[in-house]
Amino acid sequence: MAVTKTLTGALPFNKDSKVQQWDFAMKYEKGADATYYTSIMRASIPAIDPVTGEVNFTPKAEGEWTLAQLTALCPISAWDDTFAIQYDSVITNPPDNPVPDPNYVIPS
Repeated sequence: MAVTKTLTGALPFNKDSKVQQWDFAMKYEKGADATYYTSIMRASIPAIDPVTGEVNFTPKAEGEWTLAQLTALCPISAWDDTFAIQYDSVITNPPDNPVPDPNYVIPS
């Protein structure tokens, strides 16, 4: 079954009427019933990375952004990897945890 990804949050941080940073949230979903799993991925993307100086996007007004442009700023490949690991550890290969025995009787 395919993974469904939905951009559920895009919070702009403005300066001089132009977006300087975006905070994103994307909902990932996969499976149905017993195999259903969902997770919310989040990222803050500044126009210019404060550490490397790399330009992530050119600031422009909020209304000039399209859904495709916003989605393209999200670290999708990293999120895909994270979700795959989460799904595997919870659904595909869950941990084999010990089970308590509430009927145990302490020997006399």
